[in-house]
Amino acid sequence: MIAIIDYQMGNLRSVQKGFEHVGHAAQITSDPAVLAAADKIVLPGVGAFEDAMAELRRRNLIEPIRQAVASGKPFLGICLGLQLLFDVGYENGRHEGLGILPGEVVRFERPADVKVPHMGWNELQIKRSAPHLAGLTEGTFVYFVHSYYVVPRDESIIATETDYAGKFCSSVWRDNLFATQFHPEKSQAEGLKILRNFAEL
Repeated sequence: MIAIIDYQMGNLRSVQKGFEHVGHAAQITSDPAVLAAADKIVLPGVGAFEDAMAELRRRNLIEPIRQAVASGKPFLGICLGLQLLFDVGYENGRHEGLGILPGEVVRFERPADVKVPHMGWNELQIKRSAPHLAGLTEGTFVYFVHSYYVVPRDESIIATETDYAGKFCSSVWRDNLFATQFHPEKSQAEGLKILRNFAEL
């Protein structure tokens, strides 16, 4: 069973429908017991880093998330769900993240003629042949909407980069942990491949 973590941040139903579309049931839940019993876990999210961490804390989900990753079960973070995995984010101040991956989340500093947030379709530059990217080719277009991006301290976990007036990390992979800055559930056929790849791990 795939569990999608409900912490009132993001388009949970869209992620659930994406998995259903590729033939895999997924349950939306905020119950730590359900997460512990799940075979795979997804942490989606749209919104502010500080608010998300506060909501995870309020729902007593921080330790269950850390335990799930430590247990070795496949774990997928999406957009804000990627960012929260890191040590610290700098949106509206400095805020502690989940601390599962070393690094920080910083705002795009781009020339005035480059719009922030980065919104719309952009290309993936594949750095590593990660399991969740199976079947995707160099230059695959996926859908983004974000003003902040992750800077991993360990660059070896970077699975893809994307160019937006400068390169940034657009997905990571470490052992059983997979996470994307882009939205697979909004990235049409190529995004559905990622969801299928994860579901079939």
